[in-house]
Amino acid sequence: MSSRKVVVVGAGPGGLASAMQLAKAGCDVTVLERRGKVGGRTSAIEIEGFRFDCGPTFFLYPRVLGEIFRSVGYELADEVPMHRLDPQYRLTFGGGGQLDCTPDMDEMDRQIAKFAPSDVGALRRYMDDNRVKLEKFRPILESPFSSPMDLLRPSVLGAARHLHPMRSLGTELERYFKDPRLVIAFAFQAKYLGMSPFQCPSLFSILSFLEYEHGVWHPEGGCSRVSERMAELAEEMGVKFRLNESVTSVEMQGRQLTALHTDSDRYEADAFVVNADFADWMSKTVPNETRKRWSNEKLAQKKYSCSTYMLYLGIEGSYDLPHHNIHISEDYERNLREIEIEQVLSKDPSFYVQNPCVTDLSLAPSGMSSLYVLVPVTHESKHVNWKTEADGFRELTLDKLAAIGMDDIRDRIRVEHRITPDDWQNQYAIYKGATFNLAHNLGQMLHNRPHNRFEEMDGVYLVGGGTHPGSGLPVIYESSRITTRLLLDDLGMSTQFIDEGTKMKVSGFETPVFA
Repeated sequence: MSSRKVVVVGAGPGGLASAMQLAKAGCDVTVLERRGKVGGRTSAIEIEGFRFDCGPTFFLYPRVLGEIFRSVGYELADEVPMHRLDPQYRLTFGGGGQLDCTPDMDEMDRQIAKFAPSDVGALRRYMDDNRVKLEKFRPILESPFSSPMDLLRPSVLGAARHLHPMRSLGTELERYFKDPRLVIAFAFQAKYLGMSPFQCPSLFSILSFLEYEHGVWHPEGGCSRVSERMAELAEEMGVKFRLNESVTSVEMQGRQLTALHTDSDRYEADAFVVNADFADWMSKTVPNETRKRWSNEKLAQKKYSCSTYMLYLGIEGSYDLPHHNIHISEDYERNLREIEIEQVLSKDPSFYVQNPCVTDLSLAPSGMSSLYVLVPVTHESKHVNWKTEADGFRELTLDKLAAIGMDDIRDRIRVEHRITPDDWQNQYAIYKGATFNLAHNLGQMLHNRPHNRFEEMDGVYLVGGGTHPGSGLPVIYESSRITTRLLLDDLGMSTQFIDEGTKMKVSGFETPVFA
């Protein structure tokens, strides 16, 4: 029998991981990518010898991708060498105080004792509790959810008492820490999902736990290098990449998707994997009358994550700062309210700066540094006109960098690139510019998220942040495993190599143990 044909739409991390696994299974795989390079939001921006990650800069929990690599015959640590960072990042608070966050629990307690002595020891209790929570939550993250009945699985019922779904992440952290700065220190990771910790469900306390337990890693060449290497390996496995080919229309027979059209060609397949931004791709590509649950009208009513205002700066010299730096505004709750509820620009925003050349000199010319600046902002809103406000927000952002010691930044800029929510929407094809996709509230998780085996079109499967389990690189990679299993099962092909991969011990990412 000839190989079963699969077309993957989008060469982001979920699409690349799916392509590798499908090729391993023996499928004839073609990847259609609308841009001229692979990676999507994990691509690289290269300007005059400076290299920047476009999107994610934190590489967390390499176990998932490591298992995928090993299941298809490669070792992640060999293909993309990585370094564990210590400190993981520096947290500075507009209201005063600083933490150089490290997996060394004794060192964390020494730092906490300086400004919140009553909270010494609370971090260890938090870590112990979340170690159990992750173990209980893993089966939920690793399984598809196609109906409310899936909530009655023994694994879900057994995890329920550890997850406290009706409690917010902020409220959960207040059970451990009295000082509000420490609540934020272990809850700000909700921003990886594009949400406020006071709106995000408490089960996501595992995010900061993953950092301290399994490390924050820097891949040599940046997170973009992971996606680039995945594409190279996929090509070695026989995957065909078609860059600069955006899908323009679909062919259907009843509910069955039979072919995709681009400006260049027509692609028939036995199955299709969509890794494009879910709401954007569906609303632009699939006829609205084909979709009931996920019609254009219903998509517009959904809740979406925040967006980000980005500056990529190539500078003269270097700063004596850690690799990752997060500054929390003085009135953090107001900042969050301005982003999520009022949907206006803040005059005192929180921000993040990556200073990667302290770890990786390959990212800038000699004597220079690459800096990545991210400011969480509202997604597309009638209250913000980026055509008129982008320049002023740049000046505000550069002024705010003085809070972490970068008061001379303007004099040192040699290269500059900017991405606004308008750019995320128009250039990167992200619905409303919501860079973290559909929000992760209880009404939009598990079976309430678009299903990995898409429920409204036969032969269509989803990967990426718009489906289960959600946003963030580790769970996007996990979505590829879930989706690939479903697809191969439906085609009557073996998934044994995937199942064996989940049982393998991944080498090269052993983490130090601190008492």
